[in-house]
Amino acid sequence: MDNTPITIFWHRRDLRLNDNAGLYRALNSGHPVLPVFIFDKDILDALNAEDDARVNFIYDTITKLKAAYQKHGSDLLVFYDQAEHAIEQLIKQRKVTAVYTNHDYEPAANKRDDAVAKLLAEHSIDLKTFKDQVIFERDEVAKDDGKPYTVFTPYKNKWYQKLKPFYLKAYPTEKYLANLYQFKASPIPSLKEMGFTKSDAEFPGTAYEKFIADYAEKRDFPAVKGTSHIGLHLRFGTVSIRQLATNAFHATEKTWLNELIWREFYMMVLHHFPQTAAHAFKPDYDNIKWINNEEQFKAWCNGQTGYPMVDAGMRELNATGFMHNRVRMLTASFLTKHLLIDWRWGEAYFAQKLLDYEMASNVGGWQWAAGCGTDAAPYFRIFNPEAQMKKFDPKMEYIKKWVPEYADFSTYPKPIVNHAFARERCLKAFKEALS
Repeated sequence: MDNTPITIFWHRRDLRLNDNAGLYRALNSGHPVLPVFIFDKDILDALNAEDDARVNFIYDTITKLKAAYQKHGSDLLVFYDQAEHAIEQLIKQRKVTAVYTNHDYEPAANKRDDAVAKLLAEHSIDLKTFKDQVIFERDEVAKDDGKPYTVFTPYKNKWYQKLKPFYLKAYPTEKYLANLYQFKASPIPSLKEMGFTKSDAEFPGTAYEKFIADYAEKRDFPAVKGTSHIGLHLRFGTVSIRQLATNAFHATEKTWLNELIWREFYMMVLHHFPQTAAHAFKPDYDNIKWINNEEQFKAWCNGQTGYPMVDAGMRELNATGFMHNRVRMLTASFLTKHLLIDWRWGEAYFAQKLLDYEMASNVGGWQWAAGCGTDAAPYFRIFNPEAQMKKFDPKMEYIKKWVPEYADFSTYPKPIVNHAFARERCLKAFKEALS
C-alpha cells in the first residue's frame, strides 16, 4: 500500500481539465490529486449495441484526457468496473484523504453516489461533490416561497434575475496542476475488453459561437446548418457550461442561451419530481389507454411511416445519433398522438440512439410532446406532419437527403395512419383518460 496521503478526483460528466469545479477544489485540498475515471459496468452492460458511438466518444475523450494529464507528470487511472467496487479497491491500495467529484443529477447516479458515500464513510473518508455541469441547480432557482417552478417562462425570468457575474466565472484549474499526484498509470482497458467495437460515427466539434447570433432565425429548419450540435459535449462535459453561457449571455440574441436554460429547467424538474423518469408529471395522463401497436412502432423506429418528415428524422437519428430539435418534436408527437404509443417507448428508443442523450431533457421533451409533462404542449395540439414539412422544409432538401425514394410513389410506403382519423382518435382517447 502507498502511504502517501492523496486526494482522489473522480471524473464522470466532466471530461476536461479546464474550468472544472470539482478538480479545482481537489487541487486546492492540500494533498496531491490522483485523477480517476471508471467505465462503469452497470452502465455499459445496459447498452444494446456493441458499436455504441457514445462509448467510442468517451473512449477517445479519455485517451486525450490521459495524455493531457501525462503532460503534467501525472496520469489518469482508468477502471472498467462497477463504480463502488473500483473505489473500494482504490482506498485499499492507497491512503485516500477524500474523494472529490462533480454532481450528477439522474436517479441512478444518485443511488450510485449514495452507495459510494456510504462505503467511504465506513473508512472515515468524505465524498465531496460540487456543481459543475449547470449554472443553477436544484433549489437555486425557486419561487419566492421556495417551491420549485413547473412552468418554464417564470423559471427563465428568475434565472436571469438571479444571474450575477461570479456564477459565470471560470475555475482557474490550470494554475494548480502542479498539485497533481506524480505517477504513471496502466493503459486504458481496450474497447474489446469492455465488449465494444470501434464505431464509424462522426462526432461534432466544439465550435458553437458562430451559431448563437442567428440561432433564432435558423434553428427550426432541419436542412440548414443552424444548430451547434454542442449537446454531446455538454452531456460528457468536454466543454464548460460557464464558457457557453458567458458567450451566449453577451450575445444580443438570447434564444440560444434560453435553450441552455431549458436544459437546467428539466434537470431541476427531475430532481424535485424523480417519479417523472417513468411516470407522467400530470398523473391523469397515466390513465391513457395506449394502443402500443408493435408493428407501427417498428415502422416509426425504421423511418417507414409514410410521412416523409417523420421518416427523415428517424433515419437521421439511426444513421448519425442526432436529430434536429424541430423534428424531435414532430416524431415524438407523431408516435404519441398519431399512433397512440406510450411516450416511454419513444423515450427509451431515443435513449438508445441519441449521442447527446440526457435523461432530464429527453424525458422532459417527450412528456412535453405527449402533453403530460411540465409546461407541456396541450394534448389537443397535434402536429400535422405534412404542414410541418411545408413550413420547415419547403424545398424538401431535408426530405431528399434522408428519404430519397419519396419522389417515387411506387416504392415509398403509404401512410400507416390517416392524419384526420388519428387526430380524432387521439382527442377521444385523451379526453376519456382525463375526464
